[in-house]
Amino acid sequence: MLEWITLNAGTLGISLLLIGLVALIILQLRRDKKKGKSSCGANCGCCPMSGSCHKKA
Repeated sequence: MLEWITLNAGTLGISLLLIGLVALIILQLRRDKKKGKSSCGANCGCCPMSGSCHKKA
């Protein structure tokens, strides 16, 4: 088992790094959603979802 870990140390390290980055991105997206932030630019003229995203008052 130890031999397998040493042979694949680079792959394991890169994999753990990528998993960590994806987890941080997901956490940031969740925090932004809770704060009411969005990636929407509010340019509804060219958006196919314009009727359901921003309700007109």
